[in-house]
Amino acid sequence: MRRVAVVGVGSSKFGRRDDSNLSELAFESVKPAMDDAGVDGKDIGFVSVGTVGTWYEEPLPAVAVAEYAGLNPAGLVRCEAACASGSAAFKVAFQSVASGESEVAMAIGVEKMTEIDMPTTIELIGRAGNYLWEFENIGMTFAGYYALYASAHMARYGTTEEHLAQVAVKNHKYGAMNPYAHFQSEITLQQALDSPFVAWPLRLYNCCPVSDGSATVIVASEQAAKKLTDTPIWVKSVGTASDTSNLSKRPDYLGLRATIQAAKQAYEKAAVSPTDIDVAEVHDCFTIAEILAYEDLGFCEKGTGGRLVEDEETYIGGRIPVNLDGGLKAKGHPLGATGCMMIAEVTRQLRGEAGKRQAPIKNGLGLAHNVGGTGHYCYVTILGRQ
Repeated sequence: MRRVAVVGVGSSKFGRRDDSNLSELAFESVKPAMDDAGVDGKDIGFVSVGTVGTWYEEPLPAVAVAEYAGLNPAGLVRCEAACASGSAAFKVAFQSVASGESEVAMAIGVEKMTEIDMPTTIELIGRAGNYLWEFENIGMTFAGYYALYASAHMARYGTTEEHLAQVAVKNHKYGAMNPYAHFQSEITLQQALDSPFVAWPLRLYNCCPVSDGSATVIVASEQAAKKLTDTPIWVKSVGTASDTSNLSKRPDYLGLRATIQAAKQAYEKAAVSPTDIDVAEVHDCFTIAEILAYEDLGFCEKGTGGRLVEDEETYIGGRIPVNLDGGLKAKGHPLGATGCMMIAEVTRQLRGEAGKRQAPIKNGLGLAHNVGGTGHYCYVTILGRQ
């Protein structure tokens, strides 16, 4: 396997994007990524497009996106891994280069979720577990799934509603500094605690928005990367894991087994430990998910994730800065785009290009953690400057 580096990243504005169709939205991140890498369509040997679909009109989204972006005749595939579709696309692009199949490859994550009404969106996302048992018979929603995790964590470890709200306050703080974010305003702890319940104990400000958006990552072989950029960001490892469709088959709701396993793989492959990571992007579709990620990724002991954010250890200047782009909570969560956007943000952090959101980089290592569904898929990617 060859060494592979990220050489270009690009992002669209996240939010309600009634001004563009799917292909136009994807191109908003493809063009700056190509400019960043100093390449054009003819240089791209393989393209993977991460998207869930069903929200928009294109039945073959990868085909439409590649044609519009001028990427033909590069090899092309669509990847679906629920909310981790962008990370799945990145892994396929990475493998294309690592295997020697291509010198330069592109991963595009894109989703346009606001073209359908909210009740339909809630139903489609609520089907993300086991359809017949959990949705059809019980009527679970996606917020309901994570409410199970939140209430179990509160009961076992004493995690509080204030801890959940503190994650939202932090992520809105950094989202307000991010020009790509869906929400660009700070909130107070009291605002978060006064917002209405969606699924107890999760309130409105504990939930990410429904968003449109795209992000693109370009990777290259070591030989090509050294010609394209003076600041290659190396792919140290990608860990992957999965878990049962039916949540009733899992032993508890105190963490995500897929995260624990994917992280173990990623740390071992990269020969690093959680304490070596300078900055992280974690999957915070609900604020409890960020707290679980702290623990499952090894950033703190089990049951202490709430105290980690309470003590501001996940802020800039803390032990492990997390979601400095606003996370899914404030930046937004266009499902297919999220994984690529995480990798783009970690790349910018490691390059020292994050401006007011820049974390101190001591070890030259960053981590992106992307969950699909309620732990049905998980990808943990470690990037490094050396």
